[in-house]
Amino acid sequence: MAQAWRCAALRWSAGSAELTWDGGRRSPLSWGKDVAFAVAPGEVRRCVGARGHPCPRRTPVPARSTGGRCEECARLDRAHSVAADTLADDPRPYHVYLAWFGPGTAKVGITAVERGTARLLEQGAVCFTWLGAGPLMAARRTEELLRAALRVPDRIPYADKRALRSRLPAGEAERAAELAGLHARAVGLAGWPESLAPAPFRPVDHVRAFGLDRDAPAAVGEVAELTAGGGVRGALVAAAGPDLHLRTARDTVVVLDTRLMTGWDLLPPTAGEDAPPAFPVRRFEAPADAARQDGLF
Repeated sequence: MAQAWRCAALRWSAGSAELTWDGGRRSPLSWGKDVAFAVAPGEVRRCVGARGHPCPRRTPVPARSTGGRCEECARLDRAHSVAADTLADDPRPYHVYLAWFGPGTAKVGITAVERGTARLLEQGAVCFTWLGAGPLMAARRTEELLRAALRVPDRIPYADKRALRSRLPAGEAERAAELAGLHARAVGLAGWPESLAPAPFRPVDHVRAFGLDRDAPAAVGEVAELTAGGGVRGALVAAAGPDLHLRTARDTVVVLDTRLMTGWDLLPPTAGEDAPPAFPVRRFEAPADAARQDGLF
């Protein structure tokens, strides 16, 4: 039997992505690369553990969970976490940013200055701008100020991000227009912490880094879950955040959230008549003014 691989995560750095695997192996991703794997029949997805430690019980977890952790490991993973707001004494400086994912959809957030743009690439931000930099608690207060005064959320569901990628404006200036307005309103607010240094509006566009500028069909659906005995194969046409956009043999593009891959033992797929059936796909809802499609395949 072929050796099984366990996916650790999709990692972004310097504008490029790679799949990482338990044991330290890495698979750099490039446009056109064939992405193919299968799950053996009878296989069970198990908890990936937390903070570098395996789950002591190897607890089974739901196939549709994007966290891939049992309740106990999920609590441990979020302990002392900036994202979970349980770490208040981090001495590192933090950026406050505005990120845009598509028409009418922007968020405010913070990330450690030392991480650069990695956090924005991981979130699938189509474009972003820094708002300022300073101590963690000053960054948090600025984030809360924007949420309250401008009603800018600090979270956008990934399902919303995926649906918007097929309706992005063509030009960088158009994609940055909403951010420009939000940035101007944000820096004009009273109540900014004195220890947070404001940053000028300098939008950074990720459309090229994500491969969304290439001539490929828009994604029409997403893999709903991995299933025992199933598989996937497709050519990589784009990647954003944790998502891989794969062109299938029927010239249809579907999105695979790589967070669904963690916790499974993955094998190379078989070919020909013995090829595994495809994982189930959930179709994106069509915009109100678009004609309804009968099916994906």
